[in-house]
Amino acid sequence: MPDVIPADSVGIVTPQVASFDTPLALSCGQTLASYQLVYETYGTLNKHASNAILICHALSGDHHAAGYHAMTDKKPGWWDSAIGPGKAIDTNQYFVISLNNLGGCCGSTGPTTINPETGQRWEASFPIVTVEDWVESQARLADLLGIQTFAAIVGGSLGGMQVLEWSIRFPTRLKAAVIIASAPKLSTQNIAFNEVARQSIRRDPDFFDGQYLDHDSVPTNGLGLARMLGHITYLSDDAMGAKFGRQMRHDAYQYNYGIEFEVESYLRYQGEAFTKRFDANTYMLMTKALDYFDPAARTDDDLSAALSKAQCEFLLVSFTTDWRFAPERSEEIVDALVKAGKQVSYAKIEATEGHDAFLFPIPRYMTVLNTFLTRISKQHILEKNHAL
Repeated sequence: MPDVIPADSVGIVTPQVASFDTPLALSCGQTLASYQLVYETYGTLNKHASNAILICHALSGDHHAAGYHAMTDKKPGWWDSAIGPGKAIDTNQYFVISLNNLGGCCGSTGPTTINPETGQRWEASFPIVTVEDWVESQARLADLLGIQTFAAIVGGSLGGMQVLEWSIRFPTRLKAAVIIASAPKLSTQNIAFNEVARQSIRRDPDFFDGQYLDHDSVPTNGLGLARMLGHITYLSDDAMGAKFGRQMRHDAYQYNYGIEFEVESYLRYQGEAFTKRFDANTYMLMTKALDYFDPAARTDDDLSAALSKAQCEFLLVSFTTDWRFAPERSEEIVDALVKAGKQVSYAKIEATEGHDAFLFPIPRYMTVLNTFLTRISKQHILEKNHAL
């Protein structure tokens, strides 16, 4: 971390814990009798509670979206480039909430936490959760914080799927939905990638059928391979070529299976680093939530019919080199919204970073996001004040 906190940072933040005793019936048929959600907030909630923005995280995200937990932190939160004073999501204007979803491994109830009924860690016995379950729990967090209607709900990738579900499940509780680098459902290819990742984890001899913590073990090889595979899909071919090309670590081929190309070293580092901060059971849960999400399945595969309940305005953003969730997938949502007669804006951003572009402060992207949110939030705040 720099010696001085940047002026556009939210600064030092402290995670908070919300506890719920009202049972949560899950899509899988099981029920959580009680649970906790870890979250952070940035900015100040106004007296009418009309300036709140909810951030929904992606597959490997968590509640720490902006700022620092301590002066010794090497890096800020995962979306610090977009959240802060004067940034696209301006904390001088908005009260921003970011949480760790159920099933996560950063403090919210999930495989690494204690099952109160057994006194043991949940591990593999933690029930599979879905996007629908996450949205329900997020709405309960909003209730706890006294927020009836969000000025906007924002999410990228898997986070965008949560935003889409919010617009359908709780249509009166958000004024704007910002869906970034996402899709209305996974393609067959994406489901296949997720299955390979899960099998890499499950076939690790240290997985122990998901009870690895009981064996003082971690399936680092399997989880690392899963992350390496995922990381390849998050980057574009151009981005990988520009960053590594065919750069080698030696002057000549070594004719062995050690690290020879720089890209090999990079992927191994990413895989190893990931195993130190993320839980394998959580990774499997999150990929399953991705696989299951398909709101059009509830309306005979008619996405426009599924979105007919929505009442908010929408902003869809895609990136030209994103092949994991290509622009065409965002455009499916746009077309369905237009057919359903909804208000929607769409921006396709030129970017070289691939799917990960949604995490970067690309100028046009940040401008589009800020302009849309400013217009919507001012309109919402005025409506709220007038109603009161």
